[in-house]
Amino acid sequence: MHGTELIATIAIGLGAAFVGGIIARRLRLPAIVGYLLAGVVVGPFTPGLQANPEIALNLAEIGVALLMFGVGLHFSIRDLLTVRRIAVPGALFQIAVATGLGIVVGLAFGWDAVSGLVLGLAVSVASTVVLLRTLRSRRVAPLVEGEPARVAIGWLIVEDLFTILALVLLPIVAAVTGGEGMSAGEIARSVGLALGKASLLTALMLIVGARFLPWLVAHVEDDGSRELFTLAVVAIGLGTAVAAAAVFDVSLALGAFLAGAVLSESHVSERAAKDVLPLSDVFTVLFFVSVGMLLDPAILVEDPLAILAVVAVVMVGKALAAVGIVALLGGDTRTGLTVAFGLAQVGEFSFIVATSATALGLLPEVGFQLIVSAALISVAVNPYLFRLVPLLERRLKEMSS
Repeated sequence: MHGTELIATIAIGLGAAFVGGIIARRLRLPAIVGYLLAGVVVGPFTPGLQANPEIALNLAEIGVALLMFGVGLHFSIRDLLTVRRIAVPGALFQIAVATGLGIVVGLAFGWDAVSGLVLGLAVSVASTVVLLRTLRSRRVAPLVEGEPARVAIGWLIVEDLFTILALVLLPIVAAVTGGEGMSAGEIARSVGLALGKASLLTALMLIVGARFLPWLVAHVEDDGSRELFTLAVVAIGLGTAVAAAAVFDVSLALGAFLAGAVLSESHVSERAAKDVLPLSDVFTVLFFVSVGMLLDPAILVEDPLAILAVVAVVMVGKALAAVGIVALLGGDTRTGLTVAFGLAQVGEFSFIVATSATALGLLPEVGFQLIVSAALISVAVNPYLFRLVPLLERRLKEMSS
């Protein structure tokens, strides 16, 4: 029965995502909106055909690992260094601003400071997937190509790296705030141990993995078997993620990202990314569907003001902070607007932080609902914001002249 339920969950989830994605595209919305809404339709909070949410969440773990593996495969230190002057300090300062706003909003909701901090951290990071797909749109790409787009992508990469670090520390925060009565020394040792494990894993991957894994994949490629090459790439991505979690007690996301990152500098990286993309797409879609299944539509009616407050942090607070930061760092108007609108949404990393924090008891269930609701709204509106870049650029130049 369990095997049948597994197949049914995959079939229902993918079928609903296909229909939702088609409808979203016809309405000129990002497909992610359709996937999230598909999850709502087949979730436990709505009547009709339902998928098993527990199985869907397990499948979503594969989606997270493959998603992070793909991010690592496309990660480039060289590209990040070319825009480091704006992207690195700008991203870190913007995360601090958004996290501060999250704390303020959380306290206004009657939460404790830690829950507000998690809310702010979750919505501080935008979706790289949404940004890339928006920038590749025929209506948007000519307006924001070149340096502005590179700065925006580099900015989001810094956010992704920071969030991976935050995922390593979340269990420690849960232990400290969970009534375990840890002293300052114990907290320092726990933080040091967690960072030490993550650093050791990173060092092993960069020193040993960077030599062995590209050699292994290149050797398999020389064999000429397409299926063995794809199998090797997927096994490396998922195997490293599981080994990192089991041996070093870090998140699957960190292990998968590092596996992709060490392969990104090899000559087989483009083929690896191309071969793993279809499988990654399927499980990433299931990840978004599983997130949608956790959304209770009743919150849209019961607490619309709270949703608007979180949306305001995402689409107004983050955007204004980005414009100001870029201006202070010497960026031009188009770069500031591109980064601002690129950040005015939340996506996959926000869901990863929210689900992890909810499981650890750091975020109330309503907090997760607010984050997913804000994601639906911000991702749906985001592509249209980019079309305002030329108009706002002209207005700002007129005001400054």
